Amino acid sequence: MKHNIRTGVIGVGSMGKNHARVYSEMDVLGGIADSMESVAKPLADKFGVDYFPDYLDLLKSDIEAVTVATPTSTHFKIAMDAIKAGKHVLVEKPICFSIGEAEELVVTAEKEGIVLAVGQIERHNPVVKFAKDSLTEGRFGDVVSIAARRVSTMPGRIHDVGVLMDLGIHDIDVIRYLAGSPVRSVYALGGKRQNDIFEDHANVLLEFENGIEGFVEVNWLTPMKVRRISITCLKSFVELDYMKQSADISSSQVSETYDSGDLYRLPIEFDIRHVSLKKQEPLRNEQEDFLDSITNNRTPLISGRDGTETLKVCQAALRSINEGKKIVLER
Repeated sequence: MKHNIRTGVIGVGSMGKNHARVYSEMDVLGGIADSMESVAKPLADKFGVDYFPDYLDLLKSDIEAVTVATPTSTHFKIAMDAIKAGKHVLVEKPICFSIGEAEELVVTAEKEGIVLAVGQIERHNPVVKFAKDSLTEGRFGDVVSIAARRVSTMPGRIHDVGVLMDLGIHDIDVIRYLAGSPVRSVYALGGKRQNDIFEDHANVLLEFENGIEGFVEVNWLTPMKVRRISITCLKSFVELDYMKQSADISSSQVSETYDSGDLYRLPIEFDIRHVSLKKQEPLRNEQEDFLDSITNNRTPLISGRDGTETLKVCQAALRSINEGKKIVLER
């Protein structure tokens, strides 16, 4: 897909560098802004674009859109400045530090006719699209529950949010998307094992208005990286692997004739199908969707309102941990 929308990147830490790389591969990168010249200037030189120590100067250039990949606490001000400068915005997750900031950002973008997308990258993973399409077409039957596990060691790049806002937010967003229903209530357990400031482990139970149940296990404590989600349906049990971009679909049936006195040799017939999807870089899909939504004046896959709803659930989970009770979301 070819685009001609010149796009800048504000903040080139771990994620911002990747945004700049992919935009450069798409031949739409129009500039890089970051106060840390020692990191950003060489990157700008590598990609052959201008470097701006002050992001406000980038916003004055001829770019049409920006990715905001700075620390969460700065998202609101930078994204708001970009919107007021008439630039379309893709802001990394979480959309903002607070729900109030997120809602103000959404309202302003809509008023100004600006596309506001949120970088919930896992929603752009091919396995999520495969699952959503299959559920929509009824191939797996009705959904009973969805459970995700996202664990690893603590990254050195995170300094202003805990594991729920860094990792858990991905699966909360994906489960919301697959469930296709608002979250009614949240109950979470978690705490600090090796981190004095933020929670580093959590287990989150979600109750959806359509009766589906969701569960997220997340931590920065496990000495291996796991990124998986499973869907229990009436026809099938589906296991998705984000990293391998594959799906295992299992079903079974018991033979009509069997000896009820010999349950050890119960004649169960299993059908297990493994699906390996064509490998795609989710970040590339995310940026393609963002630029296409600008070109065709449509809502991106993860809009500002969508990102705000996921933020509300994450904030409710944090409240549940701190207050030790179920949190019912207000509508």
